[in-house]
Amino acid sequence: MFATCLHIELSLAQSLTFIPVKQSFMKKIIVLTIGVFCLTAIAQAQGFRAGIKAGGNLTKIDGQTFDQGFQLSYQVGGFAEIDFNKKFGIQPELLWSQSATKSATFSGIFPPDQNIKLDYLTIPVLLRYNVGKLVTFNLGPQFGILLNKNDNLLVNGQNAFKSGDFAMVGGVQLNFNVLRIYGRYAVGLNNLNDVSNQNNWKSQQIQMGMGFRF
Repeated sequence: MFATCLHIELSLAQSLTFIPVKQSFMKKIIVLTIGVFCLTAIAQAQGFRAGIKAGGNLTKIDGQTFDQGFQLSYQVGGFAEIDFNKKFGIQPELLWSQSATKSATFSGIFPPDQNIKLDYLTIPVLLRYNVGKLVTFNLGPQFGILLNKNDNLLVNGQNAFKSGDFAMVGGVQLNFNVLRIYGRYAVGLNNLNDVSNQNNWKSQQIQMGMGFRF
């Protein structure tokens, strides 16, 4: 298991080499976090479970630049459940997650009513609080790395969105043997606007889906 965890951490570090220098601190935090959870999984092997998940996202980005309705998109990836005891544990995940939004009719930055898709590599690191075997509450931070930054350039070639996103996530999960059904709410804490500091773009996202543990 140690060799497997080491391979995962090294692979993740290599996959994050595209992050600009100004995002290098986030890269170090992410790699360190994965390393810590790998070591924790080894120490608590009897409480370790892994699986895959997929679901839908309803996203909106606050600010006058965007339509304030929620837009549908998707997420898919893997998760681990590491319980320290019957009540508490942690749940790290590695997901491809898309945020969808639409520019406002009088945006001033984007063409009116333009559909915008933001593809993120997201890493939620969540606390688990188990209420019996059926219900688990989750709460914790979520790190996001924008994968398609160049797909949303402005007319002058300038990047519209920052490379990273940071959010807090809370939700509930229902556990049925190998089946997982979850619902979460994510609130973005940092400004996504890479054009100017005059208008804050912060995301809100409702996540719903299913997972299967191995």
